[in-house]
Amino acid sequence: DHRAHRGLARATPRSSTMSAMCAVIARANASRTRHDAPRRTMRAAATATTTMRRRGESVRAHASSKGEDPFRNAKFVPAASSVFDAVTQDSMYQESGDEGVLRRKLKVFSGSAHPALSEEIANYLGMDLGELVIKKFADGEVYVQILESIRGCDVFLVQPTCPPTNDNLMELLVMIDACRRASCRSITCVIPYFGYARADRRTAGRESIAAKLVANLLTEAGCTRVLLMDIHSLQTIGYYDIPVDHIYGESVILDYLTSKDFRPEDIVVVSPDVGGVPRARAFAKKLSDAPLAIIDKRRTGHNKSQVMNLIGEVDGKVAIMLDDMIDTGGTLLAGAELLRAQGAREVYACATHAVFSPPAVDRLSSGAFTEVIVTNSIPHTAARDFPQLTVLSVGNLLGETIWKVHTDHPVGNSNLSK
Repeated sequence: DHRAHRGLARATPRSSTMSAMCAVIARANASRTRHDAPRRTMRAAATATTTMRRRGESVRAHASSKGEDPFRNAKFVPAASSVFDAVTQDSMYQESGDEGVLRRKLKVFSGSAHPALSEEIANYLGMDLGELVIKKFADGEVYVQILESIRGCDVFLVQPTCPPTNDNLMELLVMIDACRRASCRSITCVIPYFGYARADRRTAGRESIAAKLVANLLTEAGCTRVLLMDIHSLQTIGYYDIPVDHIYGESVILDYLTSKDFRPEDIVVVSPDVGGVPRARAFAKKLSDAPLAIIDKRRTGHNKSQVMNLIGEVDGKVAIMLDDMIDTGGTLLAGAELLRAQGAREVYACATHAVFSPPAVDRLSSGAFTEVIVTNSIPHTAARDFPQLTVLSVGNLLGETIWKVHTDHPVGNSNLSK
């Protein structure tokens, strides 16, 4: 303002007047620059878009005159909806489409329950396991420290709650807490074997439902997703207030049996109890649409059962008994003896989880079974080995599922009947 400038000149010497005028002009230019920045960005983006369009038309016209396709090997990106999208869309597209960037945001950590399976998962994903320290103090307390930055990463914790069940479960909870405090984006608990799955309902008064309790513990600790394999009862999924992905390890067993030279008319799939009929029916449908037989049993106590009757025809056939787990082996041994008595030529026992509580090894190696087929969802040791045992790996199956979850793709192995 010229009046302000004249007043300032009368009040101050000439040199001071010039300095004050320069300061006023500088502030005005800074304000104009600040207000015009978005407008200049839009003009620059629009100019760049117009220039790229003109260059493309020129290249297309020049190539068309020679009979060539100028964009035969081009990588096309969806059109931008605004000039700001035109500036940022290319970098966003490259980030979302670059597998290396996605892998850098993926971290897989292993608990102490089953490090061998975790290594198989990491090898399938083409990456190393995350670095962490897990140790126990003299009084039995668990200590966990993450040794690398996981800020903004999708973290997967691989830990089956197999025996010692309570120790492995507590270790998993402490791992979740350590990752949550390290500012990761999500925490997915990969639990190949869920230890408290059989405590999923009340069969008598004043009983606890431990499966629900464990679900609450995982959720409150900070877990954002759970990946389970061959849960004992699908109703357990409803106990969680967070997303649950359930896959079937029996698909690995199915592939193994398909590789054998069985004639379709010789196979019969046997459910060891009425509760396992849906699982056995879906398995039989995949296995050359084989017929189904059912063993009727009565459970007289924990880990105790009595076989009552056989529903179905097994005479002269290859009987394939299917269950989700083998604990003490009493049910399978009694069922195998009944199948042999009814004329079955061979008896195969198949289960995803090999708990093998004593005296399971003695029962399964007694000669009643042609082969016992399990997976490595639970660590296998030399003390649990016997001649008829075949252990299949689920490392690739879990690794593929982890990658699908991380990249927001559907988990295709969530229903055995499909």
